[in-house]
Parts: sequence; structure tokens; C-alpha cells
Amino acid sequence: MRVMAQMAMVMNLDKCIGCHTCSVTCKQAWTNRSGMEYVWFNNVETRPGLGYPRTYEDQEEWQGGWVRTPAGRLKLRSGGRLNRLLNIFSNPKMPSIQDYYEPWTYDYETLLNAPAQEDFPVAKPYSLITGKQMNIEWSANWDDDLGGSKQHAAKDLMLKGIEDKVKMEFDETFMFYLPRICEHCLNPSCAAACPSGAIYKREEDGIVLVDQDKCRGWRMCVTGCPYKKVYFNHKTGKAEKCTFCYPRIEVGIPTVCAETCVGRLRYIGLMLYDADKVLEAAAVENDHDLYEAQRSVFLDPRDPAVERAAEAAGIPGDWIEAAKKSPVLRLINDYKVALPLHPEYRTMPMVWYIPPLSPVVDVIKDTGHDAEDRDNLFAAIDALRIPVEYLANLFTAGDPGPVNDVLRKLAAMRSYMRDINLGRDPQASIPEAVGMTEEEMYEMFRLLAIAKYDDRYVIPSAHGEEAHALEETATDCPVSNYDDELMDISGPFGEGSGRGNTTPVAVENFRMLQQRQTSDALVSGGTKMGRVNLLNWDGKGVPAGMFPDSEKDASVQTVDGPAQLDSAHSRPDNTAGSNGKVT
Repeated sequence: MRVMAQMAMVMNLDKCIGCHTCSVTCKQAWTNRSGMEYVWFNNVETRPGLGYPRTYEDQEEWQGGWVRTPAGRLKLRSGGRLNRLLNIFSNPKMPSIQDYYEPWTYDYETLLNAPAQEDFPVAKPYSLITGKQMNIEWSANWDDDLGGSKQHAAKDLMLKGIEDKVKMEFDETFMFYLPRICEHCLNPSCAAACPSGAIYKREEDGIVLVDQDKCRGWRMCVTGCPYKKVYFNHKTGKAEKCTFCYPRIEVGIPTVCAETCVGRLRYIGLMLYDADKVLEAAAVENDHDLYEAQRSVFLDPRDPAVERAAEAAGIPGDWIEAAKKSPVLRLINDYKVALPLHPEYRTMPMVWYIPPLSPVVDVIKDTGHDAEDRDNLFAAIDALRIPVEYLANLFTAGDPGPVNDVLRKLAAMRSYMRDINLGRDPQASIPEAVGMTEEEMYEMFRLLAIAKYDDRYVIPSAHGEEAHALEETATDCPVSNYDDELMDISGPFGEGSGRGNTTPVAVENFRMLQQRQTSDALVSGGTKMGRVNLLNWDGKGVPAGMFPDSEKDASVQTVDGPAQLDSAHSRPDNTAGSNGKVT
């Protein structure tokens, strides 16, 4: 037994109202910079729907995750090393910008400053990537609240095989919200697919990160991730992904998406697991067994033998105590109401979900019976507007058994707490019917319904030398091998990431962005003669020092774009004309 620790999250889908606050705050904290306009580390999808990027769950198309060979071994669905080598310069299995969406803003200046006229002025949409006028056709939130849309929801891959149970009329269909972040898997296929070894899993807490120094922009990780939660920054040429807000986690603070969640539906805690069992669990033959196989990997920190093994593995004592109090442990292993997202991808995801139960009462009340009686609730689960088979396709690889068990427990909790809230004697037979005690059911209710901040987030602080100051120093921590002057201009990760040159993405600054994207003048690059940081150069113009000095001058023509060499291949004269073009 090799004990390791993993930060994990559980989301209660019964409480998500689709407000997208988590998405907006994550966007502002992590992806509000040049090259990341289309990126959402956290997004909220309406189900049924196509998701983001569009149809990301179609692994026959996108080739993500693992598959089990007849010999019982795992291999990447996208192919082995030879296949990656053959496609290393042109990866054919990657979503295009149309599958994500081309980000845009509006020309509000024209709208606000237009003179009085007969026709009302219009704020036209402009691309945040090219700066050109565009037609809006898709976005990360395009099918929001369109659970009954025949155009989009009917194409949901999770409806395959249950089309006869789902009606696409607006008055008969169903809809719920599914927030998604990186799964920070125990068996991440993105890390296995990376030719550069840039994606790694932190040993201390299991968070999956991208080493920006090692990343070479092959984008195999985008293909390898079945959840499509690794993105390519087209400005820096690097892959980026959700970091589980590790600077906050290291000082005991929850992720931004969890901290700002209006519905308080997210739970964060520490899980202990046996690393020696991960591969065996991920390679079980039957997809329906993957849910229980992953649960078997998790260890109970309250077991003295596990506690001793964890101490021998170097896990700090306060981390073990945090694992004992983990709300994630209780929801996954104790109460067994949380389920993994698409376990059939065999990545062993560590962001789990409590499936939605509502609107179960509406199914019963029109019949004239007691809508919250236990027997009626149990019988109504099979008649829910959200088909159990649909939830099973999402969370248990198509096996409706575990989903039925979870929904029965949630229905029993509703019926049991109704008696208590009405001042009646609670019925012990209700929790017994779903294999729980009265104390367990009441504690589950408190955790799911009225849990306080410290109950929802049990996050032990890191044990680094300066762990207490990690969050405060994270933004000022210098990156090695970069000049301070270059940092002030454009930052270590390309244009727009520096302290003094923030890329304007707000609509008020659209004109500045448009000028930046279309100008031929040099925006970023080296400022010292004979020294150019090519990582920071944005391709506009030729900065001084890019080419060695030449003894004789050569004629150079004015060009519309980056300067070009004449037939003598001599160095261009790096002087800018009055029109801003390099001459």
C-alpha cells in the first residue's frame, strides 16, 4: 500500500442555479489576458446540450482518454508514441476555434458617440482575436437554458439509446446545469499524451499542472484530455489549464470558483488513496465496474493502519486529520451520493457530482397523492423528467444502478426531514430503507443543505518553508532567466502578461485592442541591442538585435507587416517611418 494525498471536489447539482458566477470569477482571476480570450477553465453547461467545446464527449471524434486492450492494458485512445510522432507537427484531432468559439466584443464607441440620425446606431461585434467584424454563431454559453432545443440539445451524445424517453418539447423536456473544471485525474491522459513531459501531477496534493518552461506547444494534451480542459494559448504558444487555484489551496483557501459559488454547491477536501491500485482500478474490464473500482482506491484515514501508512509515507499529521474531516470523503465513501463524471474515460477523475433529484415532487403532486411520502418518492424516481439513464450515461458509464441508489437516498432524506421540520416524530424506517441510520441521514442533510464554510472546505495548509505567504507572493514571484526590463514590458509569458502592459480585453478599450492587433509597429520584444527575447516577441516588426550587424547597408522596401529581407539577405534597417510601418 502506497498512500498518497489528493485534493478533490464534489458539486451538488441539485443546488446549481446556472448563474455562471464561478465562470466569471475564474475568468477574471486566471484567463483575462491576451491569447486566452476563448478559454474558460470553469464553465457551466446546460444539459442536455452540446457542451464546451462543442461535442467534447464524442471520443470517437476527438480521441481523448484511455481504452483497454484485450490484454488488459491501458493505451491512449489517440494512439501510442509512434502515432504522436507522425502527427507531432500537425495534430488532426483537436477542436478548432469554431468548436470553442471566436471571442468578440462590440463597437460601443460608435453606439455611444453616433450623431442624431433617423436610424438607430448599432454596436457591431468585432473579434477579440483578429479585430475584424464578425458574425456571432457560437459561444461557450450558447445553449444556456436551452434544454429543449431541437437544434442543439437533441444532438447531445448522452441521449444516445434513450431518445424515446426524452421529449424535446419545451413543456415536457428537462434541464439541469453541469459546472465543469479540470478533473485533476488520478490517471491523467493529458500528461501521458504530452511529448515534452510538461504536464505533471503534484506529488503532495495531486493537482495537475503544466510546466510552462517545458511546454513546446505540441497540443497533444488537448487531444489526450477527454474533458477538453487543456487549452492552447495562441499568443505564448503554450498549453494552459485549470490549476485548482493551488496558490490559494496552499494557504488553506478554497478555489475561486468554490469561494464565489452562489448556490454553495461545491465541497473541497483531501482524499487519501492507494497509488498502487490506480492502474488496476482504471483497467477493469467492464465499464460498469469503474465507479466501484475507483471508490476501492480511496482509503479511510480513520483506519489506524491507513493512518500509520500515511505517516510512514511522509504525509503530515494535520493533513491526515484534515482527510478524516473531509466532506468529500463523506459524500463519496460514507454516504455514497457522489459520482464521477464519465468514468469510462478511465482517467479516474477527482471532481465528482451529486446528481439532481428535482423536480421529483412535481411528478407526484398532480396525481393527488402526498408528494413527499417516502413510498411515492421512491416510485416517482423511475418517472422523473430527468431520465435515470441519462444521468447514468454521464456519471456511471451507463449503469443506472448506482444512480438509482443515490436518488433514493436523496428522496429518503427529503421525506425524513419533512417529518422533523413539521414537528412530527421521525421515522427510522425511512433511512433504513436506503441502508442508512438516522444519524447518518441527518448529518448528510446538514452537509448538503446548511453546511457552514468550514464544513464545506476542509483544506490543510501546505508545509513549504514560506507556505504562509505563498498567496501573497505568488504574483510578485520572479520567473528565472527573464530580464526585469523585459518583464516590465511584456512579462515572462508573452504579450500582455507583464506588469506594465496589460492587454485590453474590456469593451471600453476595444479601440486599443484593435490597434494592437492590426498595427505593423513593434508592440513587444527586446529593448537592449543585441539581445531579444523571442518568447516575448509578438511577430510584429523586427526588433533591434534580431539580426547581426552587417558591414554594408542594403536597400529594404517598406512592407505591410513584419519587415522582409531583400535579395541580398542583408539585415533590414530597424527604423520606423512616420506611418508606424517598419522600413
